[in-house]
Amino acid sequence: MRIVIFGLTISSSWGNGHATIWRGLCRALAARGHSTVFFERNVPYYAEHRDSTAPPGCDLRLYDDWTAIEGVARQAVKDADVAMVTSYCPDAQPAGDIVASSARPLKLFYDLDTPVTLDRLERGEDVPYLPRQGLAEFDLVLSFTGGRALDVLRTRLGARRVAPLYGSVDPETHRPVLPDPALSFDLTYLGTYAADRQAGVDMLLLEPARRRPDLRFAIAGSQYPVDFPWAPNVYYLRHMPPPDHPCFYSSSRLTLNVTRAPMATMGYCPSGRLFEAAACGTPVISDWWEGLDTFFEPASEILIVQNPEDALRVLALTDSVRRRIASRARERVLAHHTAASRAVDFERAVEGAAMLFPEPA
Repeated sequence: MRIVIFGLTISSSWGNGHATIWRGLCRALAARGHSTVFFERNVPYYAEHRDSTAPPGCDLRLYDDWTAIEGVARQAVKDADVAMVTSYCPDAQPAGDIVASSARPLKLFYDLDTPVTLDRLERGEDVPYLPRQGLAEFDLVLSFTGGRALDVLRTRLGARRVAPLYGSVDPETHRPVLPDPALSFDLTYLGTYAADRQAGVDMLLLEPARRRPDLRFAIAGSQYPVDFPWAPNVYYLRHMPPPDHPCFYSSSRLTLNVTRAPMATMGYCPSGRLFEAAACGTPVISDWWEGLDTFFEPASEILIVQNPEDALRVLALTDSVRRRIASRARERVLAHHTAASRAVDFERAVEGAAMLFPEPA
């Protein structure tokens, strides 16, 4: 297939979870014989933190202004077998108009932020990346979130055919490596600051750090405010680019996953960080959300914590128990949650939609 994507970013992992997902998926699709063109607006904050100028398996088209690229975009869609617009694409509406009005390619919308999208709609807020005409003009709507979110995409936004396309990991990028003594921490958290995750971070990392000043904790990510409640034994590592993630995880005794409130409420929303950490052989502790047990087996492959006391009990586990949990989680990820697996899921979803909405004669 010749695939055209209008997305948020694939060139910069700074402050977003889209880029690493796309890098693995595009590489996997290329390995299966497909070609991908990715249109990305060249915004300053990603340009300043660009960590992949030539993603493998992807023809990256950076542009400064939509009007300057519109003609090229139209031709790319005309030549494509599949044309896709994604959530948070800064030019989603004009790109969506081009895709919806084109006769040839299969038309896709991929919401990598479905709970946030639906939460904003419920609040009556504007969602600028949703096409003006809603989702009814698309042959297939993919969602990073499964479960009841798929039903809401149909009933609220008019999607005709929906399918989940969950996060994944590229095992060529995320794998166990030699730990770095400088990054040796008892519990880590990797993620961009989000106000609706802060209560979970405070309860499951900061409070245990206060109670165990003899242990070392670390938070890595961007956009943390100057008044963040740091503690003497909690280290801030700022933005950590994807090439450094394997060493960060491999040097952690445990790592924490905290889910954003809309995602936890919706359920069936595995963060890519879950798969990345597990692929690196690091045991993961996580808050609970509906559907988590469809991706990992609690207690056996992932450790569920609901309060500081739970986190402290997990921190007291022996190294042999932690290694056993991490090994089982890594086996699960490599069997079911790699970018190669998602490429197959993508093919099946597209083939199913093509049978219902065949190319016009």
